Amino acid sequence: MEGTTSSSELGSVVVGVDGSEPARRAALWAAAEATRRERPLHIVYGADTDGRALYVSVESIENVRRAGRELLDVTAAAVTEQFPGLQVNTEFSRSSPVPSLHRAAGLHGTIVVGNRGAGGFGSLMLGSVGLKVAAGAKTPVVIVRGIEDGAETGTVLAAVRDEHDLEAARYAAREAQLRKSSLRLLHVWNILQSVGNVVTFLDDVDQIADEHVHHLNAVGARIREEFPDLSVQVDAEKSTSVASVLVEASREADLVVMGGRRSSSYLGPTLGRVTHTLIHHSHCPVQLIPRHGHEHGSQS
Repeated sequence: MEGTTSSSELGSVVVGVDGSEPARRAALWAAAEATRRERPLHIVYGADTDGRALYVSVESIENVRRAGRELLDVTAAAVTEQFPGLQVNTEFSRSSPVPSLHRAAGLHGTIVVGNRGAGGFGSLMLGSVGLKVAAGAKTPVVIVRGIEDGAETGTVLAAVRDEHDLEAARYAAREAQLRKSSLRLLHVWNILQSVGNVVTFLDDVDQIADEHVHHLNAVGARIREEFPDLSVQVDAEKSTSVASVLVEASREADLVVMGGRRSSSYLGPTLGRVTHTLIHHSHCPVQLIPRHGHEHGSQS
């Protein structure tokens, strides 16, 4: 039903662990999220033992298995201590972390990773494995960062470019409802990118601004219609750097939600520049929502 929040709409919560402190914090954040959604938490350790079996000894593989299972048990115990009513499942995967997490999330789950990893075997370091998880995911991915001080703002921020971001705005609205928070829809347009290299008159700039505001208001109107009990704030800003405005706005949010646009490269799918900057510098967790069938533009 539109305008309501159910556990099935937001799906299950899957978190990857590797023994690092950021991954431990990500697991606790994921546990809180699973509790809000009233869904089980699925903790995954992707050991990549199958991929390394030909290159390391049987003893080394067994040590990795033992360490991985111990890590899963310790993480599950820490989560259960803080969230005693939460159902927690663990999975030791013989595959590498990226396919392990994608497979565990299925069609509707949300993947949670820390902003840095331990490095080495089973790493979830953002910039390597973490980026591949985010870039290749067909379901939402949350990069947990900026939660060390524990302060809450009571606001969920959604980055909106146009009507193609309506689904991301819906995700943000559901997250805001679960948190009993307000929702801020923020559209940032790059005036230099909009006018290109052509010298324009002030009237032209005003017309461009009106077009951007029109797209934002259209999304805002749909969200208010579908979520009538939610407090929704709509803001538009112009800047020479979209990424810097979003990073600064993240200081006043508990979660940033945005469409995870991708561009192609010879290495496979990669995240756009704005998205890449935000997930490395945001002051709060960032949730990326895949844009099925409407992925365009390599700058975002």
